[in-house]
This record gives sequence, C-alpha cells and structure tokens, in this order.
Amino acid sequence: MQSSPYDSGDRLQHTWNPDKDKRKKMDGWLGTGFIYTGWMELLKHFKKKLVLFFITALFFFFLVFNLKTPSISNSIPKPSGPPSACSMRISEQTITPLNNTKHFLVSAYMDQRVKDFDIRIIGIFRRDSIQPLHCFFCCAGRLSETTPATILQHPDNFGFPFVTTDVMCQIPQNCNATHVTLLTTPDKQSLSNHPWLPIRNKDTVGQKEENMQFDFTVCISNLFGDYNNVLQFAQTLEMYKLLGVNRVVIYNTSCGPELNRLLQSYSDEGFVEMVPWPIDKHMNPSRGWLHSEHGGDLHYFGQLTTLNECIYRSMERSRYVLLNDIDEIIMPYQHKDLMSLMNMLRNQHPNAGVFLIENHIFPKKHFEPSGRFHLPQWNGVPGINILEHIYREDPARNIYHPHKMIVRPRMVEWTSVHEVIKNFGERYKVPLDVCRIIHVRVALQGSLTLEQLNVDKRLWDFQEKLIPNVDKVLKRVGMLNLTQN
Repeated sequence: MQSSPYDSGDRLQHTWNPDKDKRKKMDGWLGTGFIYTGWMELLKHFKKKLVLFFITALFFFFLVFNLKTPSISNSIPKPSGPPSACSMRISEQTITPLNNTKHFLVSAYMDQRVKDFDIRIIGIFRRDSIQPLHCFFCCAGRLSETTPATILQHPDNFGFPFVTTDVMCQIPQNCNATHVTLLTTPDKQSLSNHPWLPIRNKDTVGQKEENMQFDFTVCISNLFGDYNNVLQFAQTLEMYKLLGVNRVVIYNTSCGPELNRLLQSYSDEGFVEMVPWPIDKHMNPSRGWLHSEHGGDLHYFGQLTTLNECIYRSMERSRYVLLNDIDEIIMPYQHKDLMSLMNMLRNQHPNAGVFLIENHIFPKKHFEPSGRFHLPQWNGVPGINILEHIYREDPARNIYHPHKMIVRPRMVEWTSVHEVIKNFGERYKVPLDVCRIIHVRVALQGSLTLEQLNVDKRLWDFQEKLIPNVDKVLKRVGMLNLTQN
C-alpha cells in the first residue's frame, strides 16, 4: 500500500489500488467535490460568526471606554472663580459703597513703599463721618485675621463734604492676600453682602521700568455732561500717538453721542482705556472746583480721585504718566517726541520723579489768517480745529500760573491737579522753551489784542502725518465729509 499524493479535507488518509483506478478515479473526483463544497460552507459559516463576534466585541469596547473615560470637553475644568471663602461678593464696580458707612471704595493696590504697610485702598470718604476701620483679607482661599486700618485724607478737599482718601493696610503673616475689604469692627461680622476688592499690581511689583508694557500713558481725569468736542479730541489723540504715547486712560461719566462713538473706536483698537465712572449715581458731584461757589458733594466729578487712581493703575505698566486735561497737549519744542525729551531730562535730573510743564493758552477766538487748515472734509465735525489757532498768550506771572505734569508713577504717592502733594524724589520745572502745554480754549486774558499774542506754529511741524491720521479715524466712525475735496 502506498500513501495517496493528497489528504482529504477531513484529514482522513485514503489508500490507492491501481487495479481499480478507473472506477475509483471518478468516485474520488465526486467525493473530493463534495468534501470541498462542505468545507467552503463551513468556512462561510465560521466567517459570519467571526464577523458577528468582531462587531459585538467592538461595540462593547467603545461602550466600556465611554463609560470609564470622560470626554475631552468634560476633562477641562471650568474656571472656578474666586476662592469660595471670599466669593460672596467680589466687586466689579469702579465705585463701591462700603457697608455700614457713608464712604465709597474705588480700588486696592499692592504698595509697600511706605514702611509697615502693604496695601493702599483708594476711596472717597465723607469727611464728617470718619470712623475706625479694619482691614480683612482673603488669603488664597481662606480668611485672615483683621488688621487695623490707617485712614489718610488728601489735603485738597476745596470745602466739599467728600474727599479722596487712602486707607493703608498691613497684610497678616502667612497670608497670600488676593482680595481685601474693610470692616467697621475688628470681629468678623457677617460677610454675606460685604464687597471684596481684588488686589492689583500684586504680580508685577518690582519689575524694571524698561520692561514695562508702556512708555507713556496719558491720564484724562473725567468726562461728564454732554462734552462733544470731537475734532479737537481726535487731533489731540493722534498728536499723542505721533509723540509716542501708548495708552490713554479716560474716566467716563458721560459725553456727547459723537464723542462716545469716537471713544469706542479708539477703545476697540486698544489705544484708549475707558474706565466707567458713574459718580453721579452715588452723590451729587460738582461741576466746579470750589464748594462755596459751585456747591455739590465732590470736586469736579471726583477729579482728584481719578487722577490718583490712574497713577496707581499705571504704576507697574507705564514708565511715565502724563497728567493733563482732555484739551491739552504736552508738547516738546526741542525734541521730535516725548521719549527723546525724557531721555534728556532724566540724564540731567536722574533723581527727579515729577516734571512740571507750564500751561499756555491758545485763544480759540483768534484764527490763522490764511485759512490753509480750514479743511472741507472736517466741516460738520463737532469741535475745535486746533491747527487753525496759532496765537499764544504769555502767562500772567503776577498771579498763580498752573502747570501739568509728566511723572514717574513709582515716585508719586499723592497728586493734586497742578502739583504732586507727596512724592519720593525731586521735582523739576521744565523750561518753557523745552516743553510747554498747547491748550486751545477760551482766552484766559481776553483783553489781549492779536498784536500782544505770540505766534506759535509748533503743531504745524506734524501736519503732514497728523491730517491723514485724523481723516482716517473720522472716516472709520463715519464722520468724515467725503462729499467735498
């Protein structure tokens, strides 16, 4: 017997008989066909089973994975907000009433320049209702013990009932303070509705001046009423851009509709920082500077509070701060821009932190005679065209003559409108031939004739860039007169 040259599909081995080859050959073909057919049917059956098993296993795999593994969107925690211990009421207002008092809080800043103090809270206090207060901190999620507060009223109150006030606090030991509030008693009274102020400048204290975000910030104390001097304001802001200013901070109570539109445009581009200042919702602010003449609760809508607040707001982000009104331009007369001016002044007076700039009035009733800058595209734009006013008054030296200032904010503690009250360095009065203020407004000395005024065309040095830049911003807000050439 010999082995067959093949094995059947059921692995049973067959024998081969040569004498019966012809008969069995046919039988072998038939048997092999049936075996092959059966094998294919079996494979198809197992294939269906295998596919079904694979699909079932895959389904259970995804089911188990989804049950045990959170989705990507759920795995990213949402911002938790303030720590729960001091999250009862975090003030997001610029003017916050202080519970159980007649006072208002504005903002809190880290300030360790004065010995034994860490925090300066800027506020508006009623002078006849000063009472002991206590500082209370949120320490990165836990509450601190109270520490006594030192209340410092600014000296310039001009007879008004309310005055700019600083409250100085010391942070307790082992407290990583993030928020602060003031209590009227040293025990921890109910805090369910007590306002917490976030502590600003906490993460930037100590950085070098040259690493700050801005070189120059202009602080415009406040806008109120229906002030709508659009053209002069646009020219002033574009002039400041050419001089190297990076940011303008404006405290806004109210203004005219066209000016509001312009301010919003500058805010959208990041050049203007609008700080809401709803002082009229909390008291009767005065439109004047002297209580005996103008009445009201607070000097000029809180001008002194906003000027001081702007200094602290800018202290850790701007090398220099310009303190001036909305219709004033601090103009260098021997330098192309403010940085060139300040580099020279700093080299000559390295210890100075306050630079006094003399104010010069350009009466708006006198116009440059040629009319070359009476531009048709600005017709219909509300406000004064400062390029048309080139006649300057000489200050009356026999009376008090106000200045405005460029300051290094880290060297200032308190400021008034025309001078710094407390500072840590020297003060320097800048000669008028080096720098002066261009202030186009109603004449201060109305009796002066045109011949008694000085011709000053300093603004014209910038007209080639200033005019198209003003055109661009006015066009952006839909106020440029495009029907005339």
